[in-house]
Amino acid sequence: MKKLNLILILLAGLFGLNTSYAYANKEAEIQHLLNFVENSQCMFIRNGSEHSGPDAKAHILKKYDYYKSRIDNAEEFIEYSATKSTMSGTKYKVRCDGKEYLTARWLNDELKNYRNNTAASN
Repeated sequence: MKKLNLILILLAGLFGLNTSYAYANKEAEIQHLLNFVENSQCMFIRNGSEHSGPDAKAHILKKYDYYKSRIDNAEEFIEYSATKSTMSGTKYKVRCDGKEYLTARWLNDELKNYRNNTAASN
């Protein structure tokens, strides 16, 4: 994946395309997801323990800082930082209005909504 991204960036530069937009877009998307988690009224379930939105954001940020060099887009941010426990392999879940969802699905759905709303406003 890294090699493909590097090739795409090099080709974009060769054809005079702006590669900073993709980086800015990635950072805006990740920040939106972090804010979404922090402000959520849902409970985050990590290794059987429930955590508030602010606590979940803090945990996700720690993982993001660790994996940052591997993350090229918001999907990879979700995969590396908010999908499962590195230690146990147990998938993270979120409980909203009495229903449980895999955190990866929940965040990917929000990312899709964010992108649709951003595209509609441009």
